Amino acid sequence: MATIITLAQQKGGSGKTTVTAHLATELASRGHRVALLDVDPQGSLGQWFMMRYERTGGLKGDITFSTSSAWGVTFESSKYQEDYDFILIDTPPKIDSDLKPSLRIADLVIVPVSASEVDLWATEGVLEIAAREGKRPVVVLNRARSGTRLSEKIMTALSKLEADPATTILGQRVAYAEALGQGQGVCEFPGAKIAAAEVAALTDEILGRLDK
Repeated sequence: MATIITLAQQKGGSGKTTVTAHLATELASRGHRVALLDVDPQGSLGQWFMMRYERTGGLKGDITFSTSSAWGVTFESSKYQEDYDFILIDTPPKIDSDLKPSLRIADLVIVPVSASEVDLWATEGVLEIAAREGKRPVVVLNRARSGTRLSEKIMTALSKLEADPATTILGQRVAYAEALGQGQGVCEFPGAKIAAAEVAALTDEILGRLDK
């Protein structure tokens, strides 16, 4: 049976789709079969996937993709339960009842948070809905500048939320966006060694939490 990972965040620009794509390619590079479900009407994950398909003439690693309505996500994910190892769900940047199905079916909820107090404030709404669905999310500090007071302040604040802060921090690196622009993940992108190491560490941490 596939493990379902839902990525959610109320505030747009948190890097939710970026984290989804890079986690997917890292998992696929390790031999896992990955299905992506895009519930976000903006369709950014789908654009990335199609660019990946068109530019490579096929897929690197076993990754498939489909879209879903918010309330159809349970049905859509059931199509991949038997044949895939992981299902990653990219949700829209809003907090309402439409988010509940994606949280309810998740084995793990990941909430990316950019290194800003505004993003931190926005995170509380996601955590409240997740708690009502019996989930304790993993919060990932994203687009952080190492050694800055703000990043340290945000990490301290994350430890006080009803969530588990990831020990891995994703830095503010151009390589993340550049790789996505080519339909790739940083694990495949030349010159993205530091970013690739960050995603690999985050993947290790996630698999450890899932006992995979």
